[in-house]
Amino acid sequence: MTDQLHPMTPHHMPFYMVKPGETDVLMIVMGIFLILALLGVGNIYLRLHSLPERMAHKSQKMQFEIVAVLGLLALFTHIHLFWIAALLLALVDLPDFGTPMRSIAESVEKIAGAQTTDAGRGARELKPSQAAMTPEKTEPSVPKKEIHSHA
Repeated sequence: MTDQLHPMTPHHMPFYMVKPGETDVLMIVMGIFLILALLGVGNIYLRLHSLPERMAHKSQKMQFEIVAVLGLLALFTHIHLFWIAALLLALVDLPDFGTPMRSIAESVEKIAGAQTTDAGRGARELKPSQAAMTPEKTEPSVPKKEIHSHA
């Protein structure tokens, strides 16, 4: 190959023009920059998208699961209202009604000495210390009355 330019080529060529057979360094640099920019913007997008989940992670389990589902719906449906709802739900602390109610139920069971079944846990077993405290179900002993016949 010859390094001669075509007769119609201008004499002053820009710096980014390469001669035939040489490596185009600018194209390689721009390709690497484009890949890094795409990965960086994608990473920022996904971190911003998971913001409500990270905020709700320290809250109650039920609230965290709802926020996570709303985040997934927003990701796959591209309906941004789901993401806004997840963000608002993550910001609001919902009152915990489950723990006090569970505590009351367990206390009532302890007072009654009953063995009940919890949903999903099966029959609860009493600990040895609780078994000693549980009254045995025996028939009360009634003193027998002596029957005197007046015949």
